[in-house]
Amino acid sequence: MHSRSAWALGLIPKSRTNPEDKTVKLRPVLIATSNAGKLRDFAGASARDGITVSGIPGFSSLPPVVEDGMTFEANARKKAEEYSRALPGELVLADDSGLEVDALGGRPGVHSARYAADEPHSAESNTDDEANNAHLLRELESVPPEKRKARFVCVIAAARDGQTLGTFRGTAEGIILDAPRGTNGFGYDPLFYFPEIDKTLAELSAEEKSRYSHRGAAFRAFLGWYRSIPQ
Repeated sequence: MHSRSAWALGLIPKSRTNPEDKTVKLRPVLIATSNAGKLRDFAGASARDGITVSGIPGFSSLPPVVEDGMTFEANARKKAEEYSRALPGELVLADDSGLEVDALGGRPGVHSARYAADEPHSAESNTDDEANNAHLLRELESVPPEKRKARFVCVIAAARDGQTLGTFRGTAEGIILDAPRGTNGFGYDPLFYFPEIDKTLAELSAEEKSRYSHRGAAFRAFLGWYRSIPQ
């Protein structure tokens, strides 16, 4: 899907590196988001690889994409495809991510960013982080620590000219605390605890977070593919 066929169609540009330079110079990566927390996460994940990531210039002026998919992949693909049409020839990444709590049957899932809304599945805008966290804690109030297992899921889609070239999935397993810890991160990060390091995602720096987080895992999967294609 995203190797010879994409190159043959001209969806992936031929290498622009100097033939005498044996190192692969990766082109900057454009991220379809205005979420400052996500941009920090992507920057942290790419810091050691010499890759520049940035938001799409003028992103706020582009028509918003309605995230009405039933899965993380469906939403990521839709966003990547639609936003990539605004930047002909450029590779555009979009992600969709969320929290799955076992005791809640996998909720909030794709509705993680709107979980505090009266009807998350039909809400037109995200609810704020504090409201979402408070709602989650209320739902888990009677659930003991050993049954608070959860995972973060992230799916990244890479698209060019309205066509998805690849999707990349990452997960992070942890436990939901009964009170927030840490001031870094965003979303449910202060409640998502890793027993093996005795820290929440909100207690990690951006680079540390990339080693443990779902978004870091998905981005590393993307980088493995990105390094394999002609630049």
